[in-house]
Amino acid sequence: MNQNVLSLLAILSPAVFVLTAIVSWFQTGLRPNLIKKMATISTILSIMIAAISGFFVINFGLLETSLLGTEQLGLSIRLDALSILMLTMIALLGFIVVRFSLNYLDGDTRQGVFIGRLAATIASVQLLVLSGTLTLLFISWVLTSMSLHRLLIFYRERPGAIIAARKKFIVARIGDACLLAAFVILYSQFETGNLEIIFQEIKSNLVSGISMYGMEAAAILLVFAALLKSAQFPTHGWLIEVMETPTPVSALLHAGLLNAGPFLIVRMAFVMESSTYAPLILISIGGFTALFASIVFLTQTSIKTALGYSSVAHMGFSLLTCGLGLYPAAMLHLVAHSFYKAHSFLSSGSVIEVIRASKVTAASKRIGSPFRIGLGIFLALGLYVTFAFLWGIDPKNELSLLAIGAIIVLGLSRLFTSAIDSNGSLKLILRASILAVIVTISFFTLESGSHYLLSSQLPELVSPSLIEIILIATVLIIFGAAVFIQILAPTLSNNSFYQAMAIHFRNGLYVNTVFDRTVRALYEHHPQNKSILITEVKNSKSIEVERFEGQHVLQNN
Repeated sequence: MNQNVLSLLAILSPAVFVLTAIVSWFQTGLRPNLIKKMATISTILSIMIAAISGFFVINFGLLETSLLGTEQLGLSIRLDALSILMLTMIALLGFIVVRFSLNYLDGDTRQGVFIGRLAATIASVQLLVLSGTLTLLFISWVLTSMSLHRLLIFYRERPGAIIAARKKFIVARIGDACLLAAFVILYSQFETGNLEIIFQEIKSNLVSGISMYGMEAAAILLVFAALLKSAQFPTHGWLIEVMETPTPVSALLHAGLLNAGPFLIVRMAFVMESSTYAPLILISIGGFTALFASIVFLTQTSIKTALGYSSVAHMGFSLLTCGLGLYPAAMLHLVAHSFYKAHSFLSSGSVIEVIRASKVTAASKRIGSPFRIGLGIFLALGLYVTFAFLWGIDPKNELSLLAIGAIIVLGLSRLFTSAIDSNGSLKLILRASILAVIVTISFFTLESGSHYLLSSQLPELVSPSLIEIILIATVLIIFGAAVFIQILAPTLSNNSFYQAMAIHFRNGLYVNTVFDRTVRALYEHHPQNKSILITEVKNSKSIEVERFEGQHVLQNN
């Protein structure tokens, strides 16, 4: 069997979802049984196709179909370790989300329409990760956005959903323009749209006419396309406001579609490595977004809003990791986050019940001892240094990996101090220690495994430049300060300044309000605005109420 036949097998996965979406146009009503069966069969076939395609890649390596087009522009399917990893993840998530949707909207007269739109979105994302040319990559990139938009406005009678979808639409079109401009530059530089040819020529420097300014511009445009796609600061507001869509949409969005940004950067990693400034932008904006969204996440009272800020933070961390050149680690984080976030949204109702039940039990109280806090930080640092030494990490050549690990150490220090600096028992401290060891071993082991699987498709890790070292140090210092403040939080809870800052952070420092006015998504002087607020007040957990309260607090301050 030749490469064409083996590669074309993978296209059957998005094809069956497209067929399901088309059939959904013709079957409506309370019981769209045919659509349900087709969607279920599609998800099962998708998993099987991903497994078979993975077997082919393991045995034959990179597989590509012939170019369907002209002038080195057209359509082609690419199967490699990266695309198989993403295809498998999407297939599994699609199975989970579709199965959940069959019961979630049971009895809804538009259930068939919803499942059809869901299938179209899954097909678009699968086509994105299978793209072998700039043309197909751009087409599928736009299709993912347009299919998501149709899901976001599924309930047209909900004003909040329409507002969020409008903001998302504007941001997405700007991102599309950036991606298109980047691809035009790359095509003009290499005179081909085939990704493999572009990557090989970058690696071997075969093209003498490549403009460094052109490559720099293309890389920067790719970065901005990824930042806009993954809801990075300051355009993250739309993601926090899409909670009025059905829960399966939130699960698919946060677990799958947001990953398009980091995936784009990882796919175009060789272009990123040829740039000086693009990685710096990723480190700066990704790092800041991760920190900002993490802090805001801690102040939220609505479970879904908190999960929204969590996704923003995770995407920022993934893009920060890409900026440091740790593409395997970024993919590891992306896959782990996807399954975690899908579970979080689909079980959000159960989570609320668990939180309510937890209030009955008395939690361990913090003591606030400087010695115990220092001991917790020292134990976390010692644990990390020990495992880094055992794994043989070179501090000079793998500084970026150590930096990402150091951020994990900051989380471990929070874990240790919460256990040691409390009136809890020795059992609590032992449990925290075991969990910390498991987290550390998992990080080093899974990162090594991810590097082994993806090394053939990604550039090798290089020593960071002086500017990157300065940025890395700055990120670590700021993250460290934030974690230290969080450790001291029990002793600061009654401080008026701390309480005021908590209110401001709960409203996202009002950045989303500025974003609303900028894109004119909210019609502040329109009569309908009052009805929107009245509608949202009836739902105490609505993001519109949070924005209204945020504006009120801002005016009073």
